[in-house]
Amino acid sequence: MSGDAVSSAARSLLDRAARLYAHDPAVSAQVADCIRRLDQPLRIAVAGAIKAGKSTLLNSLVGQAVAPTDATECTRVVTWYRHGQHPTVTARMADGSAANVRVVRVESGLSFDVSDLDSDRIEHIDVEWPAPALAATTIVDTPGTSSLSHDVSARTLAMFAPVEGTSNADAVVYLLRSLSEGDVSFLKQIAAHIASDAGPLGVIGVVSRADEVGAGRIDSMNSAHEMAARFAGELERNGLCQAVVPVAGLLAFAAKTLREAEFSAFLALAAVPVDDLTLALLSADRFGRPDMPLPVDPGLRAELVRRFGLFGIRLAVTMIRLGVRDSTALAAELLQRSGIEELRTLIDIQFGQRAEQLKSHSVLTGLARVLQAHPVGDSGRLLVDVQRTLADVHGFAELRLLGRLRTTKSPLPEADQAELVRLIGGLGVHPVRRLGLLEQADRGTIHAAAVAAVHKWRQRAKHPLLDRGTAKACEVAARSAEGIVKQLAQV
Repeated sequence: MSGDAVSSAARSLLDRAARLYAHDPAVSAQVADCIRRLDQPLRIAVAGAIKAGKSTLLNSLVGQAVAPTDATECTRVVTWYRHGQHPTVTARMADGSAANVRVVRVESGLSFDVSDLDSDRIEHIDVEWPAPALAATTIVDTPGTSSLSHDVSARTLAMFAPVEGTSNADAVVYLLRSLSEGDVSFLKQIAAHIASDAGPLGVIGVVSRADEVGAGRIDSMNSAHEMAARFAGELERNGLCQAVVPVAGLLAFAAKTLREAEFSAFLALAAVPVDDLTLALLSADRFGRPDMPLPVDPGLRAELVRRFGLFGIRLAVTMIRLGVRDSTALAAELLQRSGIEELRTLIDIQFGQRAEQLKSHSVLTGLARVLQAHPVGDSGRLLVDVQRTLADVHGFAELRLLGRLRTTKSPLPEADQAELVRLIGGLGVHPVRRLGLLEQADRGTIHAAAVAAVHKWRQRAKHPLLDRGTAKACEVAARSAEGIVKQLAQV
């Protein structure tokens, strides 16, 4: 089913549930919440252990300093970032009341002052912010999953995996510093609510603070890419994650907000003899020392370390020495090397372009739990229809296959594997993207290419020497091409 088709099917099933439970106010409220979810922006939660860099990554994705990065009481509370016309921050209390939260500026950016509130009574914080990135996506920042406080970790788990009802997240960006037993355990609990036994739908892993993997060396991101590949293989084998990418969130945000004074400082540092600057950058303390003979004052040097880290400073200076001559070009280079653009692309392809399918999957999975927990009348028949819809939506099979193909070597020729990834939506879900055609391709060209793809991948699937997994992948590709043919016929 297309995104619109699965959304329509989900609405129909939810309407049946609403009628079935009209006599039960509590269950009706859960069903009504599911119906509202279909009309709301996609919900992407950012999760991970304490000090994994969640808030810094969130700021990088939004492109503005909206999330506090200082370790205050507000970081112990689930915080929702939604689009709004004016910046407002509201604490939603467990008893249903609400209180305005004061926003204060600190050295690291913004902070939410909840000192006059009992943080244990705050259910969550609502932030409305006029950021374009929040127009189609609501981002949820969660407390650290390995918090020493059981109550804090429990808040995050309850957000993803409530005792009853629907998970509050349609998709997850999970930050990893290592691949600990705690990370795997938490991802398994997430998978139980937003995925299924067949594998994950909306979980992307991020090797966060990637610039620190190689101790801030200029090749740190290479080491982080190798780490991400190892994590991806392990998590995909366990059915917990679709992809893992490395991101230097601190560098990404600093690059997005690069100032002219900072660019001028990098220009001056690039003129320092290589050996002298290398010695100065052996540590943050050494670089910031007032007696260090560098052409940038100590205060600005300290600010560069805070905003860019040693890796970012080394990289910026290297880019200038290689020929970058203005702040716009430097910002673009740093953004590209931070990994944030790769993550944005992955989020767009895996989440954004499949938003309707992911939202439908969330509400139908939640509806199935409601039907199992509250059996009445025809609930058994409705449950069968819900489960059949979850099994039949082809987009779900595509997402799971994309995750496997990223980490499992296929016996298919390299060109065929690249075509298969493209056909199942690995580069985008529009027909011309799936078929590798020019954007201006006419309907006849698209139809002919789709029919040819159906024949090709049906034949591939029937090859007697293919293993079952590869044959299944070819069948998924054929169904994707059939979907394009069907879509054209309906226009």
